[in-house]
Amino acid sequence: MSQYYRHHVFFCLNQREPDAPRPSCANCNAQAMQEYAKKRVKALGLAGPGQVRINKAGCLDRCEDGPTVVVYPEGVWYTYVDETDIDEIVDSHLVNGKIVERLLIDAP
Repeated sequence: MSQYYRHHVFFCLNQREPDAPRPSCANCNAQAMQEYAKKRVKALGLAGPGQVRINKAGCLDRCEDGPTVVVYPEGVWYTYVDETDIDEIVDSHLVNGKIVERLLIDAP
């Protein structure tokens, strides 16, 4: 059975109340980074069936690890700070199939 997408990428966009005991990805510019990744993948001609899909997600429950993105089917979890990190995930992982070690979130 073939997969519909070669890579399916989920960005946590969960927003918690300001006084919540746990952090939230939305407070770390997650929406803008998800939109940036989606535009970048489209600009590279990588979007669509058989290729790459960039999606929004609710809480991925990795809140303490910083803003979170997960790439399937590999199940690779990343954190990021800015567009430079997103570019590295796109270029290295999605285009060339190489995991970006410096941005990895350890498996539980």
